[in-house]
Amino acid sequence: MRIERFEDIEAWQLARELTRKVYDLTKKGKFSRDFGLKGQIQDAAGSSMHNIAEGFDSETNPEFVRFLRYAKRSCTEVQSELYVALDQQYITNAEFQDVYDHAGRTRAAIRGFINYLTTYEQDKRKKDNPNP
Repeated sequence: MRIERFEDIEAWQLARELTRKVYDLTKKGKFSRDFGLKGQIQDAAGSSMHNIAEGFDSETNPEFVRFLRYAKRSCTEVQSELYVALDQQYITNAEFQDVYDHAGRTRAAIRGFINYLTTYEQDKRKKDNPNP
């Protein structure tokens, strides 16, 4: 499949779903009133999505990879913040596991895309410079 828009990127689609899940969690009960944690986890989830979109508009694959790495780290941040929400009893174990696992799948998709772009760049350099 050819990627023509950032919306075509599977990792962005997963990050969008992660963001939706996080916003759904933070609308409920005590979580909705913990403005610090609520804002932090919403920002981290949104950052995973937005960095993929922003990186897509990069001029080079290495620059795109830099943005993808930010997005991947944001997924890990969401996972860490979920522990705070769980420890404060803002979310159930099932809610924690669902969103935690989704963040992990998103991070894995981003990592896979990074690997693809990195390999593509390495292959391109070998092709352009066959005699190192």
